Amino acid sequence: MRFEGKKVLVTGGSRGIGRAIVEGFAREGAEVAFVYHSNKTAADDVVAQLGSEGIQTVTAHQCDVCDQSQVDQLVEKLVEQWDRIDILVNNAGIVKDGLIATMDADAWSQVISTNLNSVFYFCRAVTRPMMSQRSGRVINMSSVAAEYPNQGQANYAASKGGVQGLTRCMATELGRRGITVNAVAPGFIETDMTVAVRNAAEDMIKKAIPLRRLGQPEDIAHATLFLASDEASYITGQILSVDGGLTLGGI
Repeated sequence: MRFEGKKVLVTGGSRGIGRAIVEGFAREGAEVAFVYHSNKTAADDVVAQLGSEGIQTVTAHQCDVCDQSQVDQLVEKLVEQWDRIDILVNNAGIVKDGLIATMDADAWSQVISTNLNSVFYFCRAVTRPMMSQRSGRVINMSSVAAEYPNQGQANYAASKGGVQGLTRCMATELGRRGITVNAVAPGFIETDMTVAVRNAAEDMIKKAIPLRRLGQPEDIAHATLFLASDEASYITGQILSVDGGLTLGGI
């Protein structure tokens, strides 16, 4: 039980990668609070699934991650309840692809707000509690698209590039307080978010991946749990690509 007694906050935890991360921490002994936006059914299913395994330490919290006040209120509530937050995983994210020449301004704003602004809000909210306890782990979800974007991903690539810059800057600021800050950059993972791309070009994508398969949410969860563990205590400011080797030759 690597995380027994640890208090973990995960955003976007009801489906896909986020769900795998929540389940991973919970099964290794952590007390986990995860955030969902609107799909209460999916959130309740996560809690129920873990409950059926005898795990009663997971709670779901509805929160608009783009709303600074809601974020601050949730973190304050959890700190009051737990007296600390040991690990933050910023996983919430969306895609709204489109060519830059015709991209709607709302599509740009919504992706930047969800994928980047929310990371800033949650990171800022947990910084003071973590600084006070002189320990903490922050893992932000980036993407290989930050460095190897495809056409139509201007908003998504910009948001994930911003996450990487924020991650590195936070690592330099918080290291002296015993806080590590890293990011995971998934490649093509089998989730709801990648359905359209997979339907259009899955065989071609697999040929471009040296391991010849798409990633699973659990692949990203394993990397995230490693970066949150004691074994990774001397790793900070890093972007860990988990992509089956896809970016070895670019996309």
